[in-house]
Amino acid sequence: MTVGILKVSIFIPDSHSLKEKRFVLHSLKARLRRHFNVAVSQIDDEDKWQRSTLAIVGIENNRADMNSLLSKVINFIERYNVDIIDYAIELI
Repeated sequence: MTVGILKVSIFIPDSHSLKEKRFVLHSLKARLRRHFNVAVSQIDDEDKWQRSTLAIVGIENNRADMNSLLSKVINFIERYNVDIIDYAIELI
């Protein structure tokens, strides 16, 4: 069993308030949970209205499947209405 942790920092260009940021993040997190069956949580930049750092965690049978899943998550986020600033993947 492999646990994968993806830490991703994003920029939300269409956000002009914390309320708009929460709306975008709520939608993104719900879609990630539904499409990929992963846990998602905001872990940093709570008080900044155009930035956020998310932790995304999943479990797969082997490292290759976990790496593939997290790569699909990154591609999904790139197609969403946000810009990826930085990301890091850790497999345990």
